[in-house]
Amino acid sequence: MGGRPLNGTATIPAAKNSVLPLLAAALLCRGPVRLRAVPRLSDVECSLGLLRGAGCAAYWQGADIVVAGMPSNSTLPGETAAQMRASILFCAPLLARLGRAETSLPGGCNIGARPIDLHLEGLARMGAKELDAGAGKLVLAAPGGLHGADITLRFPSVGATETLLLAAVCARGTTVLRGAAREPEISDLTEFLNRCGGRIEGAGTSTLRIEGRRGLSGCDFSPLPDRIFASTLACAAAAAGGRVELTGCPPALYAPVLEILEQMGCTVERGADRAEVARFGRLYGAGRVFTGVYPGLATDAAPLLAAAMLCAEGESSIEDVIFERRFGCAEGFERLGGRVKRSGRVLSVGPLPESGLHGATLTAPDLRGGAALVVAALSAQGKSFVEETRHIDRGYAGLWEVLASLGGRIGREMPPPDAAVKKIPSKKQIYLAFGAKR
Repeated sequence: MGGRPLNGTATIPAAKNSVLPLLAAALLCRGPVRLRAVPRLSDVECSLGLLRGAGCAAYWQGADIVVAGMPSNSTLPGETAAQMRASILFCAPLLARLGRAETSLPGGCNIGARPIDLHLEGLARMGAKELDAGAGKLVLAAPGGLHGADITLRFPSVGATETLLLAAVCARGTTVLRGAAREPEISDLTEFLNRCGGRIEGAGTSTLRIEGRRGLSGCDFSPLPDRIFASTLACAAAAAGGRVELTGCPPALYAPVLEILEQMGCTVERGADRAEVARFGRLYGAGRVFTGVYPGLATDAAPLLAAAMLCAEGESSIEDVIFERRFGCAEGFERLGGRVKRSGRVLSVGPLPESGLHGATLTAPDLRGGAALVVAALSAQGKSFVEETRHIDRGYAGLWEVLASLGGRIGREMPPPDAAVKKIPSKKQIYLAFGAKR
């Protein structure tokens, strides 16, 4: 099959999907907030820009982030807000504090429809009104302040749950949120808000009861570890072979990924906050796999598992029930020589060709799809180039260094003159080289 096995130990960093809502929550706090050991990601830097635009002090202190001061500006920097999906989370705290929030419609990965209707419907139940703002803009106002409400989400949206939590924790009265998402990142946000003086019950369940408070204090907080980063390395170990120990992240957070890898022939050992994934023999097909809301298989992990499935001798299929364009990585898999077929939300993968996978020039389509191409390229014979790695940098800090420390031959370099690559501005000409040392 080629490729170089991965061996060693990697420590999992804090989760981007926890850090971003925590930074939005800092807008509610009268005292300073310190978030410990935060990964330096482009989405995190964008969030700091939003906080500064709102009038807060937000800065790095070593590996920590400190946020201080109350917001004074209800208009978020448009260009910054448009760069990431999580910018919508900053509107609820501004509504609670200033009675108004204005921003550009949120950006993020192009993986399918990502409406904010659930956010807006819930905020409307709490007294917010959407004002006419023109194309690409969002203006919300709550001149009488936000008040508690009984809200039922028709889908357990993570983003909508976070938005309504942030709105309710400082609203007048009590809010009951039914049909809420149960992801670990929701529980992390709830723990943070309660540490700051909030009164929220039901974390980890589909019903949250929030008693509004007049104000929150700050606190010193360590975000939970990144289960998708851990899933990425676990799938890389399965695809390339070898033995990788993942520390600092409870395996229960990404249990569906580990269970599927075991079904495919990997050996998985679990501890309280560690897991070891090993694969020295054949990799088998996983049959049919579905994503789902937590505690099901995370949608973000779907392309990563598909990359591991690409290296299996049997056939697999994976369906993402959350996003209809999740598998933008399929074209890259084909360029590597993999057998794939995409039909709607379903990606059929494998079996691995007798000749294995080969190096190719690839383009990262989005954050997780780009990481999936990295995972697949680690198992391919020869050298691969991945361009548009800016997508990957949005959600992974130090991924290249971690993979190199595990034995992957990986680095940033320019492609050879005869490589069939797209001509793009020099600031985006970043490539990753993979391959086995011979």
